[in-house]
Amino acid sequence: MSDATLPAVSPLPARPRILLGPGPSELEPRAAAALASPAIGYLDPALLAVLDETRELLRRVWATSNALTGPLWCTGTGGMEACLANLVEPGERIVVGVHGLFGGRIAEGARRLGGEVTTVESAWGTPLDVAALTEAIRHARPALVALVHAETSTGVLMSPEEMTAIGAAARDAGALLVADCVTSLGGVAVSPDAWPADACFSAGQKSLSGPTGVATVTFSERAEAKQSGRRAPPPTFNFDIALIENYWTQRAYHHTCSSNLLLALREAARVALEEGLEARFARHRANAAALAAGLEALGLELLVTPSHRLPMLTAVKVPTGVDAASIRSALLEADGIEIGVGFGPLAGKIWRIGLMGRSSRIGNVVALMAAFGARLAAAGHRCSTEEAVAAAREA
Repeated sequence: MSDATLPAVSPLPARPRILLGPGPSELEPRAAAALASPAIGYLDPALLAVLDETRELLRRVWATSNALTGPLWCTGTGGMEACLANLVEPGERIVVGVHGLFGGRIAEGARRLGGEVTTVESAWGTPLDVAALTEAIRHARPALVALVHAETSTGVLMSPEEMTAIGAAARDAGALLVADCVTSLGGVAVSPDAWPADACFSAGQKSLSGPTGVATVTFSERAEAKQSGRRAPPPTFNFDIALIENYWTQRAYHHTCSSNLLLALREAARVALEEGLEARFARHRANAAALAAGLEALGLELLVTPSHRLPMLTAVKVPTGVDAASIRSALLEADGIEIGVGFGPLAGKIWRIGLMGRSSRIGNVVALMAAFGARLAAAGHRCSTEEAVAAAREA
């Protein structure tokens, strides 16, 4: 094929986007530099040393003692499928808490694996009903319980007390607990050992500000035992965690590890730990409070009650008479700021604003308030940009 027949090259935006959507977040510079490193072979001793180091860093980020913790070369959805495919067997009873899009995806994933799924549903924008969920667990006596710790479609965060109550109910019923921590890991405390959760998954591009395309999972000893005692091998070769662990620990070939993604994930994890997890969590909380204050000063209503707001993702209701899509487009095209839209029953009714990882900075909050206020005013919404900026700074 000659050069003349190649398609035209589509240019990237002239200036970097301010990424304030539901992910990805702004890439850590050290992670970006690692992506440009020379490629290394998947069995190169230097890369295997990086793999070992990254797995130990991830244990610290996860705050877990689980030996079976590490990276997968996939999205957060791939992390979900890895957990379910290894732990769900056909005909088993599964209970899934659903209070948004991603809980629904877990339920669908378990159904496709042959699980007999019971869902316990709460309205989008509210937390799971712990009493209803624990009662369903007691009644069904399932093999597995699953839920979303931080529901990115709505901005709801389940509290430590709620996670512990659900974990105890699952353990009393003899069930494993699987938790979606895609947005929460690196932004708020996650506690797989304390809840207890037997398998958790997350993704690099959210609150860790690492690259898209790399997930991270952690499996408890109970989950390892369930996987190794299956009646038949998992219905996946790519995500068979026993084969993956064999590569991690015994260096047996299973897949070609992406050295660039691994190096980038290592740097993102190191940055998080160098900042200090408690300091990092406090930064996310402080900037979320500033964002909430600014949005309310613009006359906007937040979807989630303060007790269950996810610091890394704020859902704000679209005012009557304002077109959600046109405001979002104007912010992106004119101001270079990306925010997210609503899904399902919240489509067209909310915007989703992310302050994740490196994107969680007061400068980004102030920039959004100035641009958001101007776009809303142009659409006929009565508000004061100056008051919003001042409220965010004061908070």
